[in-house]
Amino acid sequence: MLWRSPFFYKVKLCTEYDLCICIFFCTFACKLKKIVMNNGEAVMMKQENVQDLVYWSAAIVVYLERMDEPTRTEFTDKMLNYLPLLYVKTKQLPKFQPMLDGEPERFVTEMDYNTIQQKVASIFGSDDAYLEVFVDEMQYSDEPITAFISENIADIYQELRDLCSTFQIDDEGVQNDALYAFVEAFEQHWGQKLLNVLRPLHILSMMKEGDLYD
Repeated sequence: MLWRSPFFYKVKLCTEYDLCICIFFCTFACKLKKIVMNNGEAVMMKQENVQDLVYWSAAIVVYLERMDEPTRTEFTDKMLNYLPLLYVKTKQLPKFQPMLDGEPERFVTEMDYNTIQQKVASIFGSDDAYLEVFVDEMQYSDEPITAFISENIADIYQELRDLCSTFQIDDEGVQNDALYAFVEAFEQHWGQKLLNVLRPLHILSMMKEGDLYD
């Protein structure tokens, strides 16, 4: 019987077809019964946190890959629903330690990345660019750096798609290490990018299309 997240009956952010895809990804999360953490001690993982994360990650991936020329308002509202929740779900994850040698496999190609980046850029047009101060490049500049909503969204997409793709592999070690890399990347770069992009999205959501930077 297909496992259904407790959010299945609550969420109306996706179409029924999209939800089926999300649930498909989540069935793999249910198989992750144990992981090795804390110096090799086997402990029961808080499965609910991981299931929720994979579920929402899949929902965002599905939306970005299948969106069909949404308006700026539609896309902005969707991201303002998804991204804060993604941040919270990632923060709720337990700590992981790698189990295997080598880096987790990456699935997103340059073409995949560029496709998402270009789709988002086309939604915002000239409003895609915004000024940012919470970036590493600021240490070399006295003025705000130009950043792009589309690049931040594509960076986040890459991490989510890689995680979801990994959870199609029925291997506890592979899944554990993917979660370890996911959290590490969140702490080092994409968590900050998520927070950064919320600001321009919020500003845009408060304005009518075409009002900003015209």
